[in-house]
Amino acid sequence: MSVPLYSSDLALLDVISEKRALRLEGCGLAKLVRHKGHINRVVFHRRPDDPLPPTARDYLGKAYSFEQPLADGHHCWKLRPLQGGHSDSTLAPPETRGIFLSVVRGCMARSATPEAASTDHRTS
Repeated sequence: MSVPLYSSDLALLDVISEKRALRLEGCGLAKLVRHKGHINRVVFHRRPDDPLPPTARDYLGKAYSFEQPLADGHHCWKLRPLQGGHSDSTLAPPETRGIFLSVVRGCMARSATPEAASTDHRTS
């Protein structure tokens, strides 16, 4: 009977025989998952030199806005400067302002067209 073999981050690697699965467990390389006495799957143990599995934060990146505590106990939202800057007034480097403004103008131009207003399907 064949058994699925998974990496330590649960990605399917192969389908192996029960004999090979028992050998991997005997060598201490993998963990057998059993249900009702039968081997259901084999999962490799994570080794010290293996990279960490990806998280959602890896794909989303660093948050652009974050909650900042104020001295009086209240909280407000603060924007994070782009490219690691430390200024509270200049959030984007000067060389990116033209690109940013063209995107904003494009968004404003599209939303002001009559077609955009007629395609609004909200009911009142």
